[in-house]
Amino acid sequence: MSAVILDHITKTYENGKVTAVDDVSLEVSPGELFGLIGPDGAGKTSVFRILTTLLLPEKGTASVLGFDCVKNYREIRNRVGYMPGRFSLYQDLTVAENLHFFATLFGTTIEENYTLIKDIYEQIKPFSNRRAGKLSGGMKQKLALCCALIHKPEVLFLDEPTTGVDVVSRKEFWAMLQQLKQQGITIMVSTPYMDEAVLCERIALIQAGRIMSVDTPEKIIDTFPAQLFAVKAADIYRLLTDLRNDPATESCYTFGEYLHITFRGHPDTNPQQLQEWLEQRGHRNVAVKQIRATIEDSFIRLMNEA
Repeated sequence: MSAVILDHITKTYENGKVTAVDDVSLEVSPGELFGLIGPDGAGKTSVFRILTTLLLPEKGTASVLGFDCVKNYREIRNRVGYMPGRFSLYQDLTVAENLHFFATLFGTTIEENYTLIKDIYEQIKPFSNRRAGKLSGGMKQKLALCCALIHKPEVLFLDEPTTGVDVVSRKEFWAMLQQLKQQGITIMVSTPYMDEAVLCERIALIQAGRIMSVDTPEKIIDTFPAQLFAVKAADIYRLLTDLRNDPATESCYTFGEYLHITFRGHPDTNPQQLQEWLEQRGHRNVAVKQIRATIEDSFIRLMNEA
């Protein structure tokens, strides 16, 4: 049995004028670390709110641990942990008061669940008497995760948990997720950061409410169908304009200090040929290398195709 099932789910807002989730179907296996990857406004939060019984879909069905998200919402709420995108704990309560409050809601205590939350709890324990609103972004994140785990949930939903958090805290957070996964918890996490996709076992790429691809990060990257080149020159804007206006160019977009480019029907193109071709057109300080696609490259390609 799948831990999470979405079956042709549709959710709209503003009396049907805005479609946030558009006929989405996917399954998450028990014990899996699954990522929902997409930019802001892609529909990630609406999917999570449906699965945590906070929103009702217009069409389709959804279930968590075999319980229907509409009919059996009470059973689901007792078995899942949810960490929303925005910090939603009581900012005027201390760290200890927030933990005690959420433990009391589920009829448990910190001591009863100490084994599960030990690694996270020990990091925030020195700040027990500090108000939650005065914590740093990374500490707020750890406190929210601790509260979401306080009742030993079977499934954990984390909606953009690392947004606005520094790089070190992001790395620590994903290390904590790997430890939680080893304890058998099914984890479904959403993120707009493409580099975090490779930390998941499987991912779903979502854009404008539609699922574009569901697979392991490696397989999605491996199915990139074209030669991909990274190119830069002295005048990057002129380079971008020239490449986009050339009929042989299939796609061209900025990627850090480089442009990533693919061509139509030129399977034998190599970096040396491309560099000479650009230099003949007056570009200076040209650097070209053939590269392997990333999740972000795959996402952009799928988005353009859609």
